[in-house]
Amino acid sequence: MAKLRYGMVGGGPGSFIGGAHRTAIRIADSAEIVAGSFSRDYEKTKATGAELGIKPERCYATYTEMAKAESEREDGIDFVVVVTPNNSHYAACKAFLEHGINVVCDKPLALNIPQAEELVALAEEKKVLFMVTYVYTGHVTAKYIREYIRNGAIGEVRTVMSEYPQGWLYNENDHGGKQGEWRCDPERSGRVNCLGDLGTHAENLVHMMTGLTIKRILARMDVVVPNRVLDDNDQVLIEYSNGATGMQWCSQFAIGHDNSLKVRIYGSKGTIIWEQEASEHFTLVQENGISQTIKRGYSNNIAQDDDHNAKDDPAAKYVRLPAEHNEGYLEAMANLYQSYISCVCAKKEGTFTEDMIDFPTVEDGCNSVKFVSACLDSNDNGNIWVDIK
Repeated sequence: MAKLRYGMVGGGPGSFIGGAHRTAIRIADSAEIVAGSFSRDYEKTKATGAELGIKPERCYATYTEMAKAESEREDGIDFVVVVTPNNSHYAACKAFLEHGINVVCDKPLALNIPQAEELVALAEEKKVLFMVTYVYTGHVTAKYIREYIRNGAIGEVRTVMSEYPQGWLYNENDHGGKQGEWRCDPERSGRVNCLGDLGTHAENLVHMMTGLTIKRILARMDVVVPNRVLDDNDQVLIEYSNGATGMQWCSQFAIGHDNSLKVRIYGSKGTIIWEQEASEHFTLVQENGISQTIKRGYSNNIAQDDDHNAKDDPAAKYVRLPAEHNEGYLEAMANLYQSYISCVCAKKEGTFTEDMIDFPTVEDGCNSVKFVSACLDSNDNGNIWVDIK
C-alpha cells in the first residue's frame, strides 16, 4: 500500500512536540504530511506549511475547517495528529472524530472525565482508530518487560515503585520558556501540571508493563516553587486490582534530574528495574539473587515458558538498530506509529483485528484522566483514599 496521508493540528513555530511527531513518523516511513492547522495565527500556519512542502490550499485557519475539508476530499488525510496545549485536545479530537477521521493525540486525552468518556464513545461509534502517545511504552525494552512479566519471569507482581523527576522548572523566576509557560497556566493546562505531564506517563507505562489496573489511590499534590499555582511535586500511594501496591513520585524541581523516569517491579519470584535514561537495557534479578542485564537487540533475550522453551518475541519487530547502536525517544515514538499506521492500513484493506493494536488507545487515555481526577479528589479532601471509577 502507498504511504498514508496525515495532517497535524498544532506543531507550529517553537513547538518541540510537533517536530518530534513528524520526525517519528518519518522514521516509521509509512505516512507523509499533506495538511495542517499549525497555529491559531494563520500566517504562522502558512509559513509552517511552506517549510513542510504542504500545498497552500491544505493549510487551514482552523481545525474545524480542516476536519470538514479533508473529510470531503478524495485524497483526504487518513489520520490527524493533535499536538496543541491540553485545553484544546478534546475539541480538536472531537472535530475529526465526527468526520470519521482516525486520530492521534498527545496526552492528556482531555481535561476531565466527561470529555474523555465522550471521546471514547465517539471513537467507538465512528469505528476509527485512536492513539494517545504515551511515548515511553514504545521502547523495545519496555515491550520486552511486558513479555517477561506475562511469561512469569518474576512471578506475581507484589509492588511497583515508579518515579519521574525533572529539574527544569526549579527556578521561581523562570517558567521554562514556551513549553513551560503553558504547562504552568491553568487556562491551558487544566487543574494539574506535574502529575498530568509526568505522572500519567508513569501510570500508563506501569499498566503496559504489568497489565495491572489501579483500584484506588491516595495522593499528595504540592505547589512548592514560589509564584506557581499548579502542582510541581506529587506523591501517590496506589492499590492495584490484584491486591498489589505501588508508589509514584514525580517532580519538576528536582535539580540534577533531566528526564529520569524509572520503574521498579517486585514480584514473588524476582524483580525488574528499568530507567528511561538508560533504556537500552533493563535489570532482571531472580529469586536466587542472580542479576542479569537484558539488552535490546539480542536474540537470546526472548522470554521462556515454564518448560524453558523459547516463546515468540512480539517486541523483536520494533528493533531498528543492532545492540548498543542507541535507540531513544524518537525511535520509541516511531514504534508506536509503526503499530498505529499498520492498523490504519489494515483497516483500509479490511483485514484489521483488535489484537493487532500495540499502542496506547483512547481507553488508556481515558484511564489516565480518571487517575488524575482521583488524585485531585484525594488531595482536595485531605489526602484520603479514593476509588478509581
